[in-house]
Amino acid sequence: MDDAAFEAAIKACRVPILVLDQKWHRLFAISGKPEEVKEVEVQINELLARQGKLNEEIKRLKKIKADLMKQVMDNMGGADSDTATAEEEKQLDEAKRLLEETKERQESDEDELLSAQEQLRDNNNKLMLLTMQFSYDKLRSNTDQINEISEWIADVRVKLKKNIIKKQNREINNREMYTYMHDLFGKDVMKLFDVHYDEEGKLILREHLEEEQIAAARVSKD
Repeated sequence: MDDAAFEAAIKACRVPILVLDQKWHRLFAISGKPEEVKEVEVQINELLARQGKLNEEIKRLKKIKADLMKQVMDNMGGADSDTATAEEEKQLDEAKRLLEETKERQESDEDELLSAQEQLRDNNNKLMLLTMQFSYDKLRSNTDQINEISEWIADVRVKLKKNIIKKQNREINNREMYTYMHDLFGKDVMKLFDVHYDEEGKLILREHLEEEQIAAARVSKD
């Protein structure tokens, strides 16, 4: 899809007002909102506030207009009669003037409301584009990091397996060496050297040896 077709398709989309949806705000929960997104968000909030005031004002003007029209209709008969006083005619003229003024204000507010709604749609679409750009950039960045971490995990797993085998081989070698030394030099000599050298490590080996000897003794006894 070329750029022109894409822009036309975007304009045709009916997108809900994003700033009113908490899910939209959650998109930026970790990284925060870019400055350009914040600027458009402020504009939309201002337009929403203005739209709300205009709706209230139009609602108020409609009520005033209805009251004035009733007042004009009620006074129309009396003012048109031969017995109408100057005061009645003046009140009727004033009601007509106020009615016309109210109509003009209502029309002006309705025009401004339409303009505000159009600006709101345009800014909301702009915010959608910025949101999509941010989100897809973040998705790509997260995917790159996921792939890097996956490679690191795979590499660590291979190294872990190798090190586990290496550790097991060293443990087996240590047990065999200690067993051979024990058989060659005897228990009493080994105790002397255990004290002289790294006793902590050798005690662990001696425990293994003693366990093996106990197990062997049990087997032979049975």
